[in-house]
Amino acid sequence: MEIHVTGFMYHSDDSNPLHSHHLYITTWDGRPVSTHAHGFQGVTSYDDGHSHRYAGTTEPAPSGVPHTHTYYTFTSISGGHRHQIRGVTGPAIPYEGGGHYHEFSGVTTVDGASPHRHRYSGTTSL
Repeated sequence: MEIHVTGFMYHSDDSNPLHSHHLYITTWDGRPVSTHAHGFQGVTSYDDGHSHRYAGTTEPAPSGVPHTHTYYTFTSISGGHRHQIRGVTGPAIPYEGGGHYHEFSGVTTVDGASPHRHRYSGTTSL
């Protein structure tokens, strides 16, 4: 089965050395594709005597087709430092009443006077 897809690609200046371009799909099987984003928030694991809060909005992704979202944010400041959170969500998980959400998880960057990192996980908003 072939599905005709069109879109555009642009160079990304992110720090990932294995991926330097992003593709945004504009049509899927001949139909225009709109984009959407999700909110996300949570609290990191408790490590080195503290935890951090975080919140953000994912990068836009196509609506109505299989997709994931890139996300990036900073944690709150705790113990005089903050951490970076960055990753890609899992695939869309449909809600019974319509719409969808995504799961995400990972580890923060290593920061702090006593260098350490935190784990985080959660689900995006609808």
